Amino acid sequence: MKLVSFMAHGRAGWGMVEGDAVRDMSAALPGTPSLRTLLEQDGIPAAGKVAASAPLLAMETITLLPVIPDPAKIFCIGLNYVEHREETNNPTMTEPTIFVRFANSLTAHGMPIRHPAETDMLDYEAELAVIIGKGGRRISRAAAYDHVAGYACANDVSVRDWQRHTTQYTPGKNWPTSGPLGPWLVTRDEVGELAPLRISCRLNGETVQDAHLGDLIFDVPRLIEYISTFTELAPGDVIFTGTPGGVGAKRVPPLFMKPGDRVEVEIEKVGLLVNPVVQD
Repeated sequence: MKLVSFMAHGRAGWGMVEGDAVRDMSAALPGTPSLRTLLEQDGIPAAGKVAASAPLLAMETITLLPVIPDPAKIFCIGLNYVEHREETNNPTMTEPTIFVRFANSLTAHGMPIRHPAETDMLDYEAELAVIIGKGGRRISRAAAYDHVAGYACANDVSVRDWQRHTTQYTPGKNWPTSGPLGPWLVTRDEVGELAPLRISCRLNGETVQDAHLGDLIFDVPRLIEYISTFTELAPGDVIFTGTPGGVGAKRVPPLFMKPGDRVEVEIEKVGLLVNPVVQD
């Protein structure tokens, strides 16, 4: 099942992808106006049962939103692939490196990434995003996948000079439109085992990152276990799981995004997230 958030006819809604169209599930289930509320109600099984009766909207008549437009929390994992850790000359860590994003930094598939006038160092980071379906504290690794609703493609766009002003990443990771997330949530049952799946990033058609999800240093169960120990995870929370090696800042010469570029994040069985870059 592929689930999207969208704007149509002046209202926000969510739906189920069906070929080149979307079933308007927010119309069929008026008590669940958003994907986040659907997850809070553990409503994915019920949604599948009524999908056939939902109005069908052509994809070109809707505007996609970030797959979860209003997550309460967005956790981002740094240095979670060996190649990326090595290219940044960082030591091996025994626990995940974590920073946070604000929900208003998210943007949708197809929407522009706005290049800030204050930087020449706008970088791409292809990532797998995990969408929490069932909340909890102190979740064990063995039970972690029971708390996952599904996955989405993400791009943890980074303003590198602002990221490096101090040891804190926040200023470089929260510019408007710097968190593309989408195009949809693919439910966990459709994806299966993560490790064999390929994750890649292309800039103007050139592959700049290429890895497998099995290369993650801290896998999804470990991340859920760790995060849920210090805070309660809630339905709709999002975890950006980290980026592979090949980021623009560590290339020779550096390769940063600029207005007019097109950046793509593709993950097998999950989707293709595409965004143009425009001047802010």
